[in-house]
Amino acid sequence: MAPYVKILAVVAAVLLLASCGDPTKEEILKKVDGIDTKQELEKVLGLPGDISKLGPIETWTYTAVNGTVSFLIAGDKVTLSATGDKKPASQ
Repeated sequence: MAPYVKILAVVAAVLLLASCGDPTKEEILKKVDGIDTKQELEKVLGLPGDISKLGPIETWTYTAVNGTVSFLIAGDKVTLSATGDKKPASQ
């Protein structure tokens, strides 16, 4: 096998692995543009990494490579989305 073929295979493998990670905040928000219900949100993004509840209000928080995206859900309706920055690594 020629050396350039091995290098090309390694580069392709690295790119494939890099594309399998968490999406960005912007990618998450783009995917859910126009979504109004909890069921639609789950269908598009799956279950979030964190769900917090306070009575009928839920906050679904998804992890992105550059932070988090949270959705406030009242009953069945997605009412608000917000983003947060990635926490700096501990020193």
